[in-house]
Amino acid sequence: MTHPSSKPLFISDLAHKIRAEEDGATATEYSMTVGFIAIVIVAGIGLFGLALNDHFNDLATGVKTALGIP
Repeated sequence: MTHPSSKPLFISDLAHKIRAEEDGATATEYSMTVGFIAIVIVAGIGLFGLALNDHFNDLATGVKTALGIP
């Protein structure tokens, strides 16, 4: 039969090891950060693309007007 005090020490050691293990948490934090950065990049490129499209449409309209093309 085991001594009653040996069980809490095992559980305490296990709990301490679990709290000390931070590799999974760090990887999760990095993956979330990379995901948010990717979302910002995609949104920025989308907005830049729309602005660039508007700019070229304005240029095309100006050229058509200068050349008298309807």
